[in-house]
Amino acid sequence: MTMKMWNKKFLAAAVALSAMTGQVYAAETANTVDDSMPTYSLGEVVVTATRTEKKDAEVPAATTVITAEEIKSSGAATAADALAKADGFAYTSFGPNGAAMGAMTNELNMRGMKGGVLVLMNGNPISWRGKYNLDQFPASNIERIEVVKGSGSVLYGSEAVSGVVNIITKKTGINEVHAGFGNYGQRSYGMRVGDERFGFYYNYDKWGRRDGVSDTDYTQGRFHGTTQTDIHDIIKRNTGITYRINPRMDVQVGYYETEGTYSRYVTSVDNSHAATAAQHIRVGEQYNRRKYETKQYITQLNYHDADWRGSLYFNTGTLEYAGLVHFNGRTGARMPNSLYHTREKNVTYGADVQRTWEVKPKARVTFGMSVQHEVYAALPTPASDQNKRYARNNWGLFTQWEQKFDAHNTGIFGLRETWTTGAARSQNYSDLSASAQWLHKLNADSSVYLNISQSFVMPTFAQMYSDNGRKQAAPDLKPQKGVNYEIGWKRYHEGHTWKAALFHMRVRDNITAKMTSGRDMFQYTNEDFRNTGLELSGEIAGARGFAYNWGVTWQNPQTKNSEKNLGWERTFGKLQLTGGVTYKKDKWTSSLTASYLAGRVQLPTSKPAYRTKPYLLTTWNTSYAPDEHSEISLRIDNVLNRDDITSHAGTEYYTAPINYLLSCNYRF
Repeated sequence: MTMKMWNKKFLAAAVALSAMTGQVYAAETANTVDDSMPTYSLGEVVVTATRTEKKDAEVPAATTVITAEEIKSSGAATAADALAKADGFAYTSFGPNGAAMGAMTNELNMRGMKGGVLVLMNGNPISWRGKYNLDQFPASNIERIEVVKGSGSVLYGSEAVSGVVNIITKKTGINEVHAGFGNYGQRSYGMRVGDERFGFYYNYDKWGRRDGVSDTDYTQGRFHGTTQTDIHDIIKRNTGITYRINPRMDVQVGYYETEGTYSRYVTSVDNSHAATAAQHIRVGEQYNRRKYETKQYITQLNYHDADWRGSLYFNTGTLEYAGLVHFNGRTGARMPNSLYHTREKNVTYGADVQRTWEVKPKARVTFGMSVQHEVYAALPTPASDQNKRYARNNWGLFTQWEQKFDAHNTGIFGLRETWTTGAARSQNYSDLSASAQWLHKLNADSSVYLNISQSFVMPTFAQMYSDNGRKQAAPDLKPQKGVNYEIGWKRYHEGHTWKAALFHMRVRDNITAKMTSGRDMFQYTNEDFRNTGLELSGEIAGARGFAYNWGVTWQNPQTKNSEKNLGWERTFGKLQLTGGVTYKKDKWTSSLTASYLAGRVQLPTSKPAYRTKPYLLTTWNTSYAPDEHSEISLRIDNVLNRDDITSHAGTEYYTAPINYLLSCNYRF
């Protein structure tokens, strides 16, 4: 089906939906909508979707709000845990306890698109080189998480292709400590102190050892065989300070550090490709060993009042990989005690300001500007003398007009111009993006909407210029551009919530990593992406202490890479089921959450996609609070002890076996 034909069918569906809503309205004249409708029926307040406060039912986009209470009940330790089983997300982890292999961080996949999510903290970007560490946000410091699906580029700029995740942190502190231990050498310690204006937190988490975290099939160069990766001494530390200057202004400073050691061993080998007998490799030999370290600082100053919102932010992070390489994958030659060591630094700082005017009783306009300075530096190490530095300035002007035509119909129209200056090789980019949204209130409890939004992503310096033993530079990488079409329905009634969304995405020149032909290296290239899907979800605040949530996503994400010349290939999964049940009674709270992804494929960088089994991620958390100061909780992950694969590329990364963490929290 061509893009033009799909657009015609989508618009026809929108017309039919409009006609249907008109009939519904005529049939419900007794339930006329006015501005005095009960606010409790409209859901949580959402800020991220339109940059202004709105009840969820009044937002013309697919949205999800994960509250602090829901995070606590689920047993989530970090933002990564809270989002791992959220509706519509496919979560990728490269090791137990959310471990990351350097720049291969824990990533969120929304609507079948890798790397299409923009992650914000209090409305400010936190990513470095297009990556982010969700583990750096302890659950105890999160007020809520807002998820907006679909393109957010008009409001937030680059990276917001398939959605935006805004982690909103607490602005006040409490006094509490916690300690926990579990199998596989798990340890968890932390503390929070503070009052209505000041807050300080510190957390330390460790996972001892996990063998067989991944399997990799090598069929390039002279080494043909498979390897297994073991990981040990996964350590995470994060600490932060918050200070509420006044009700309108606050400052936050955070530091995050993680480390982990990965050892890769040969599990099978075909020595017929070796150049000489001396290069024959034996099963059980160590292929390589590397320690990955990440250090990141985040600083923010935020201001807001009835009309103005503004922020200043400064993010800096360092990635370092060091270890020994024993074999050259391309030549098969032994490399006894060959040192591999790379180090890079990423810095972004900038400002974002917006002003909102009530032009007339039924019209509101928002105008804003953002500026960001971005720096990427490849630093020298004992194994490399590279010392490269790249920088550029990112500028953005955006405006949004909201027109309330009557009590039932509201239109929102947006425009954004983004451009860069001072880029290396004078390789600057510019983009003009637009969006149009329409919301129709059916009655006091429900609404339907239509959303059409453009998106774009600028290549990062690390994608274009980074060049090391595994990666080739791609200086001519193109920016990616796309468009998102969506029709949706929302209903809130007496503690029940129902949502539905039909969407279609099309992205041109999607930026992705691919293995280079005939070499054990990868390079970022451009490919096309498309996806059509249907999302259904519900929440029920049941009686007798029970609460339920469920989600169903059917989709068909596909990519087309000109280098593989295989046409459209499916990626990720076609069917996702998510759900959870929470029970509260007296001093007990118990919650079971799960995410099931079926119709999956693995998509290697140089081979055709192949089918892989579904995954089922489960967590059961139970807590007991004997008094108002103390709480004991037991969290069990992978309740069914499944050996599932959580990656979606050629290398297969496995979930950890069933594991537990028993912890105690004391508030004083």
